[in-house]
Amino acid sequence: MIYLDYQATTPLAPEARDAMLRWLDGPDGTGFGNPHSPHRMGRQAAAAIELARDRVAALFPAGGKVIFTSGATEALNLAIRGTVGDGTVAFSAIEHSAVGDTAKAAGAHHLLNVDDQGLCDPSQDLPEDTRMIAVMQVNNEIGTVQPTLEWHRRAKQANALFLVDAVQAYGKIEVTGADMIAISAHKFHGPKGVGALWVRDGVDLGEVQTGGGQEHGIRSGTLAPALIAGMGAAAQLAAERAAEDAQHIETLWARARELFSDWTVNGSEEARWHGNLNIRREGLDVARLMSDCRMIMFSAGSACASGSGRPSHVLKAIGLSDKQAKSSIRLGFGRYTTMDQIEAAAQAINAAAKEQL
Repeated sequence: MIYLDYQATTPLAPEARDAMLRWLDGPDGTGFGNPHSPHRMGRQAAAAIELARDRVAALFPAGGKVIFTSGATEALNLAIRGTVGDGTVAFSAIEHSAVGDTAKAAGAHHLLNVDDQGLCDPSQDLPEDTRMIAVMQVNNEIGTVQPTLEWHRRAKQANALFLVDAVQAYGKIEVTGADMIAISAHKFHGPKGVGALWVRDGVDLGEVQTGGGQEHGIRSGTLAPALIAGMGAAAQLAAERAAEDAQHIETLWARARELFSDWTVNGSEEARWHGNLNIRREGLDVARLMSDCRMIMFSAGSACASGSGRPSHVLKAIGLSDKQAKSSIRLGFGRYTTMDQIEAAAQAINAAAKEQL
């Protein structure tokens, strides 16, 4: 099998796996302690969590704290629901549903438009009562990199909080400044089931999930040392390999663009994370294509919405028709993708598409 679905999840780094094993049971069977217990095993587990917290924090801006969560969905819910005050949450039309659905459920909301390149213009109008602006750094479906620096300035001018979904950015490019930033470990070669919300110092955030108040008195629940240790190891590895990984992605992108030169790219090619190639062919039956290429793991949209039968809201937001959106595929590649895999996948996908058209 050839795996080309890095936006859905990434392969677990061997270094992250090794870090996790110590805190499942450990070589001497003492690694399973509750990190909130006062005895030696508990203190050891707590120390592993704090080491991981430092490693995760190293890829965030200075002047904030890391709150561990079960993933980015919980982190975004905490950010939107846990901030006080009445007002409108403004979010871009291509946000993940963890932002869009949560903002709608939380109260007044406003949709920010994107252009046909998938970019959200910071000069557009905002409601006067905007309390929060949410614009993701890198889109999960088309990979466009948003002007978050300008949006951060706009939020300050509007006296609003700025929330960034950095799930697809963290560990790949420098994370933008914001008031709150959400990430998920399995998007940068860590384990599933763990993520974090970075909160700038001075931001007033209340509890959403009540109980023991284990995380800074804000997020309750027993922490998972193994998952968090794996996340910390993945973050450290991403920092160490940043230049190498970036060069590898650019090499793969250049070759993929050659191999799929007669496909149309969805979204900007320049303001884009080049590990995401979202492309379309007019008249393509994507379901049939995926069946014909079943040994290649790629996507017809975001994994969260797959199977719904609805066209991608992201592709619709950049002006594609239902037909065009449903003739699009997403190829995601990264650290462990080889050139041979890209070339073999392109040969199979192009051949299958040619049979249809």
